[in-house]
Amino acid sequence: MRAPPTWVRRVVIAPLVIVLALVLLVTSPLWLLIALALTSLVPGRFRLPRVVWLVIVYLVWDAAVVVTMFGLWVGSGFGWRVRSPAFIRAHYRVGKYALRVLFWVFGAVLRLEIVTTGSDAADAVAAEHDFDAVLAPGTPLVVASRHGGPGDSFILIHTLLNEAARMPRIVLKDTLRWDPAIDVLLSRIPTRFIHPTGFQKAGAPKQSGGGRGVEAQIGELADGLGPEDALVIFPEGGQVSASRRRSRIDRLRAAGREKLAQRAEGLRHVMPPQPGGVHAALSGAPDADMVFIGHTGLDHFLTLGDIWRELPMDKRITMRAWRVPRAEIPAEREPQQEWLFGWFEQIDRWIDARTPADASADPRV
Repeated sequence: MRAPPTWVRRVVIAPLVIVLALVLLVTSPLWLLIALALTSLVPGRFRLPRVVWLVIVYLVWDAAVVVTMFGLWVGSGFGWRVRSPAFIRAHYRVGKYALRVLFWVFGAVLRLEIVTTGSDAADAVAAEHDFDAVLAPGTPLVVASRHGGPGDSFILIHTLLNEAARMPRIVLKDTLRWDPAIDVLLSRIPTRFIHPTGFQKAGAPKQSGGGRGVEAQIGELADGLGPEDALVIFPEGGQVSASRRRSRIDRLRAAGREKLAQRAEGLRHVMPPQPGGVHAALSGAPDADMVFIGHTGLDHFLTLGDIWRELPMDKRITMRAWRVPRAEIPAEREPQQEWLFGWFEQIDRWIDARTPADASADPRV
């Protein structure tokens, strides 16, 4: 569902979230007592109180970010300098500390652990050091990540801000504008909210969005990418699903790319990457290296029901980064597509090697 107009988001939705957050904050003891009283009726380890607490925390967090954004808007001269370099950095700092708080709370309640590695070193400390080296500032980066599991984009942005000291430029779907904190904060830093065409059923009218228009926006976003910046893109175009995957394979065949279609059918955990956005990003940032991100730990959370049944998650999320120097990246579109596809095959193999044998094939694929 596309987001409503800006005035609706600013005048109606954002104030509504602030009011709702205040009400929930004041009445939170009551809601938690009710949740605890109903715990015996809900199987799991305090599943219902955990969910109630996380809902309250997220709404209060969202409202706090929106109020902070309003303060920055006033401090910038009622929006006069809000997109100046100094205020852009201020917004990145807000995002950095806001995500740090959010992951501190959610990590404790859901019992999540995030492990980062930039190599196959057996020593965990050395592997984490390698991860930091892969993402270290000094060279512009285009970061291409797999898209699998709830909240993986939040985890990646949190990692870039708080571990890698990078200022991410983000390409994301415009449906996320429904969230006031995301909408306001990301509207003031280099971001592109896009409306991808996505999967279309046979006979359905053609949707707007996607294609060359999106590529042009990504190219504009990559322009002027600096040594501390990282443009984040998800070449799969969305979460893994059987219908989306089949649509992608059918499009490859329709374009006469039979060999790529056959290779796509062999992917077990990721979808065939769409090359247009990556090509636009690399063309717009001619000095940027490429970083690929794979991760495991959230693969089998397909629905809200899956998340509910797994609470608390007790999960270790392992994030692996590979860096490719600019000199090793093909410049032309067709060779670059083959190269990109090969990297997603490597990510797929890496995930497969870390997936239990009884769950090696993602049911979405």
